[in-house]
Amino acid sequence: MQTTQTNINGKLADESATEALAKLLAQALSQLADEHEREHKNLPGWGSDNKLDNGLVIYLEGNLGAGKSFFTRALIQSFLPGQKVKSPTYTLVETYEGPLGEIHHFDLYRLCDPEELEFLGIRDLLKTHFLSLVEWPSKGEGVLQGADLVIHLQYASELGEGEGRSFTITPVTDTGGRLAKKLSELVKNSGMEFGSQDV
Repeated sequence: MQTTQTNINGKLADESATEALAKLLAQALSQLADEHEREHKNLPGWGSDNKLDNGLVIYLEGNLGAGKSFFTRALIQSFLPGQKVKSPTYTLVETYEGPLGEIHHFDLYRLCDPEELEFLGIRDLLKTHFLSLVEWPSKGEGVLQGADLVIHLQYASELGEGEGRSFTITPVTDTGGRLAKKLSELVKNSGMEFGSQDV
């Protein structure tokens, strides 16, 4: 289902701004999980944990060096401080146990055929209670689960906006729209400047 939520656009001046945005997204994800738990706590078979029932998929798009891996690392470390987060460029996926369930970090840059994801057991990985962060999602098209939220990063200079990176966060599903709304509120309340934001 497509959402009618608007995009969040802004600029990341440096790595600390990227880390700040990742931390705000982690807070928004935690709020969404807490809200989900409150809505479902009285349903039969639903436990008292705050895990998202069917998981959440975030695509990260952008050219080489645009900051996808750095953003992903910062997001994972927001949930797991001190966790060593290695790039899954050669293994295709790294999994971490986080407070919202498993966090799967996919880097599909070296994927030759989307069917290779089947050999990795992607359907088993993405059953329930997960957060999936996918770099180069177009390489898994046809096999990979659709995104709830898409984060596009690019050099600001490509847009004629000087140094740093520009970002666009686009909700794709209703869940992605709820997440984007929470992120937008957190950005506004944080007092942090991310350039212009259409939220």
